[in-house]
Amino acid sequence: MKRFRFPGGTAVVTGAASGIGAALAAELASRGMRLVLLDRDAAGLARVHSGLSDVDVTTHVVDLSDAAAISAVAQRVPDVRLLVNNAGVALAGRFDEVTLEEFDWLIAVNFRAVVHLTHALLPALKAEPGSHLVTVSSLFGLIAPGGQAAYSASKFAVRGFTEALRRELTRDAVGVSVVHPGGIRTRIAANARVGSGVDRAELVAGLRRIDRLLRMPPERAAQIIARGVERRNPRILIGADARLLDLASRAWPRRVP
Repeated sequence: MKRFRFPGGTAVVTGAASGIGAALAAELASRGMRLVLLDRDAAGLARVHSGLSDVDVTTHVVDLSDAAAISAVAQRVPDVRLLVNNAGVALAGRFDEVTLEEFDWLIAVNFRAVVHLTHALLPALKAEPGSHLVTVSSLFGLIAPGGQAAYSASKFAVRGFTEALRRELTRDAVGVSVVHPGGIRTRIAANARVGSGVDRAELVAGLRRIDRLLRMPPERAAQIIARGVERRNPRILIGADARLLDLASRAWPRRVP
């Protein structure tokens, strides 16, 4: 498959109001793409939009846990060369500390929204020569530590879904990449929903530990993703932590969380 061509194409990016999504919007704009940006954060989307001068940008405020809203937005996107399913949320707490409603909410945003939007835009991707599909999994789509049952379940699901699609879409010449970011300096952990049964003192201590691991700026992560898309890399590992844990999980599966 030839390298991905950015100039002149339309990129749809979810979770574009902050973090990796916002950084990726700027990176793709610098490479000459038109942008369709989705997020539930209207103010954040407006800030991102205002920072993109001389770029063709359309924004949609949408709750990605709402399948009907996803379908409505997809109908307003006439052509797509690049779809980036980046939006994600976190849920603090062990499985026995969260309710099933909280668990289902996370699955709806992190996995079902990926399925729904990809299904809705797949005809457009197939119709666009040289198109590419990206899903953002996680370091916790490679390993599954305790306290991350809901999040890991969603990100392993994203990984499996994407790897199956890669094989299915080969005959349609649609490139497919799954991204596994390590410690990226975003606010997903700080903004995490807290399980109903979580001890608050444990939560504060856990957030402090996580914060120390979030080192890479999202702008650097966006550059790595764009380079991986250009090269049609099937897996894009971001950061030394992701690369080392991926290797360790395969070499010593019983010793890695």
